[in-house]
Amino acid sequence: MPIVTGEGPVLSSAAALWQRLAPQRWPLPLEALPTEAALVGGAVRDGLLGCLAETPDLDLVVPRGAIDLAQQLARRLGGSAVVLDEPRDIARLVLQGWTIDLAAQEGPNLETDLRRRDYSINAIALPLAPGAGLLDPTGGLAALQRRELVAVAEANLLDDPLRLLRGLRLAAELSFTLEAQSQAWIERHHRAMASVAGERVLAELEKLAQAPGGAAGLTAVLTANLLEPWRGSAPALMPQLQRLTPTWALACGLQDPEWAWALPLARLSCVVDGAGLGRLRSSRLLQKRCQLLRDGFNSLAGRPLVTLPDDERFALHNKLEADLPALLLLAGPGAAEPELLGRWRDPGDPLCHPKPPLDGHQLQTMLTIPPGRELGALLTHLSQERAFGRLARDAEAAVIVPIARAWLARRRD
Repeated sequence: MPIVTGEGPVLSSAAALWQRLAPQRWPLPLEALPTEAALVGGAVRDGLLGCLAETPDLDLVVPRGAIDLAQQLARRLGGSAVVLDEPRDIARLVLQGWTIDLAAQEGPNLETDLRRRDYSINAIALPLAPGAGLLDPTGGLAALQRRELVAVAEANLLDDPLRLLRGLRLAAELSFTLEAQSQAWIERHHRAMASVAGERVLAELEKLAQAPGGAAGLTAVLTANLLEPWRGSAPALMPQLQRLTPTWALACGLQDPEWAWALPLARLSCVVDGAGLGRLRSSRLLQKRCQLLRDGFNSLAGRPLVTLPDDERFALHNKLEADLPALLLLAGPGAAEPELLGRWRDPGDPLCHPKPPLDGHQLQTMLTIPPGRELGALLTHLSQERAFGRLARDAEAAVIVPIARAWLARRRD
């Protein structure tokens, strides 16, 4: 889910932050952790901003032995522990629906650890020791007040080049301005992204596509050439991407639950095609959905759906049955007749949700026709006739079979 950006004042005291974090709700009692441990990262940032999720992910730094501690806590509290990075001593504890990451401190002290992080707003620590104040060695609190994203250091971004992409994602999620020097570093080192695993890149892109400012964020990603290793020669649909906002979705006639999923899908399809998603190691289903959206948009070539020949329009609806709202976002408000989305919301509509009036087994029996391409073509023909009203929606077999016989006869002549 996208982050909901807090609009109130940014907190600056540890006591006020603890009130927002409400540790009494956590499935992990504080006394189970070393007194030298500290909460860092997104939960601290979002708590200070006032936009904490209901069950925020918790990132904890401990002096040493993070993997052992996670495993001990899993056994004691009934959760599960997963080793994320054995050389760096990082593990994940999953407990009662919460995700708690435990990492060994990098360097001789907590301040050194924070100075190795990506952006200053992520480099604020809340030590667990009673009475301890916030630790902010890189100016993260001031950056939060300015609503600005500032990289801690150029070298830190290169330590894990995914941080280049993460910066643009965070700026879009939080509606923050990216500081000029940080922007320059991201653009300068875009080729370093080639060393990042595709799965990690995809995870950031999917979060970015869901962000309130996702259209502008993805445009910035393309402008900075961060996706060069995966996009190949497929052009980005830049004009379409730039207008993909909630306001545009409402203008296209989509309701809130529809654009909540259709907008991210349409944005992603503008940025990368099916082959590119394959290089990013996405699921085959996502590759297919995005490629079909691009193909469907290109097949329209700016024409309204109603002007397509029946066979082209039927094929388009058949291929994009589930994702028609995303196509309409790409094509724009004038692409569809006013009642089309209402028809799509009806699961029995024969155009938006095409299906043959009789199944293949019935036709095989009634017409003595073997399975194969001819039967498939007949089913498509009958479905298309039904979709465009030339065959009644509730037509019975006694009406359908003579029409099917006549079509077969014409085909065989």
